[in-house]
Amino acid sequence: MTAPADFAKTGRLWLRKALSEADLTPYDAIANCNHGPGARLDLGGGFGVQSALTRAVTAIFPDFQAVRAVVFNKTEANNWGVPWHQDRLIPVAARHEIEGFHNWSQKAGVWHCEPPLAFLNQMLFVRLHLDPTDADSGPMEIALGSHRAGLIPSAASDATSATHETELSTAQRGDILILHMLTLHRSRPAQLPSARRTLRIDFAKAALPAPLEWAA
Repeated sequence: MTAPADFAKTGRLWLRKALSEADLTPYDAIANCNHGPGARLDLGGGFGVQSALTRAVTAIFPDFQAVRAVVFNKTEANNWGVPWHQDRLIPVAARHEIEGFHNWSQKAGVWHCEPPLAFLNQMLFVRLHLDPTDADSGPMEIALGSHRAGLIPSAASDATSATHETELSTAQRGDILILHMLTLHRSRPAQLPSARRTLRIDFAKAALPAPLEWAA
């Protein structure tokens, strides 16, 4: 299987009902642990090459590997929104001054940096929906095709999103959404917060230049 031709145009691919209930069981266990919103997860077996989610992604995007996993759950106690933006920072094990890798910062003790545009163009971010998500659940909204604009300054994100068709990522349990890493996206607070568990897994095709390594 290969990526459909319109992925290059839209930067978006839905795999509806991609995982069975049996496939989803280990991901429920991961998401149900006491994590804060946006907490990093251990990449371990749950996202290894033989995991159901990774197999579904790499069947379409071969040579990509999972490099980061994060859990989100919008509830009455944890409900939030974020404005239009691109995710351009990657987590690494240690800081090393490599040409093109810049904008260094530390988050929760982990070094992050922004890689070159060519590197970001070989990355995906993938969302596995563990709960049904409708317009009232605070779904992510994406600007289709915005990845083709390259690096978009934060101040220009709203204006750029307004020039693209947008789509709410409403989903059913077991749906997988695959996005180009540079796709503009935002999220509004849930209107009826209950549970909206989503796992986000970043995939990269290119290897990091030594001695940079992905954060464990």
